[in-house]
Amino acid sequence: MKRDEIHSRIEEIGIIPAVRLSSAEDALFAAEAVSRGGIPIVEIEMTVPGAIAVIAHLVKHAPKMIVGAGDVFDSDVARQCVDAGAQFLTSPGLDMKIIEFALGASVVAMPGSLTPTEVTRAWKAGADFVKVFPCAQVGGDSYIRALKAPFPTLPLVASGGVNQHTAANFILAGAAALGIGGELIPKDAIHLRQAERIFTLAHRFSKFVASARAMLHPTSSPQNNPSN
Repeated sequence: MKRDEIHSRIEEIGIIPAVRLSSAEDALFAAEAVSRGGIPIVEIEMTVPGAIAVIAHLVKHAPKMIVGAGDVFDSDVARQCVDAGAQFLTSPGLDMKIIEFALGASVVAMPGSLTPTEVTRAWKAGADFVKVFPCAQVGGDSYIRALKAPFPTLPLVASGGVNQHTAANFILAGAAALGIGGELIPKDAIHLRQAERIFTLAHRFSKFVASARAMLHPTSSPQNNPSN
């Protein structure tokens, strides 16, 4: 898929599972589990041993999955990820060189930002999404709502502290998507190979996103239609 198609697909699904595990085997298991649970996106963090090889494996063997790289700190690593097939690049903080590289490579740029100044710089640099991280520690959904006031059309990804209790609130506050790690991919579920547990969580989070979006954009009912 092209960059704009990846962008649209990420926004449509609304959840970006962050895979931050201690082995390549665990990462592959997690990626397959969330995809089978209805979320065909994974962000493989560079802290995973052999992360770039994991990305290459998923791109080759799971062509319908959107595979991205997370915790990318420099352009050299970004290049290796893109060469392996990564379709989006994320970073915990704002790195203008990584944004520039991503756009030049025609992959989705999703830099981390926290302050309004960083969000502005990311937006002006052409980022596809701006990942607000760490979100919960600076006000959670109320912070997303505050940022959406001056940036109403900018797709913000809420990341850090998103859980079953807060997911819907982040969407209602204006987040275009949610970055979710351990709350969606519990480490004990990985160690015990509890795929069904991850399926359940994936369905649950997807339902939170869908329900919140339905509240934001309710379909007009016949009884409320003035033409009747």
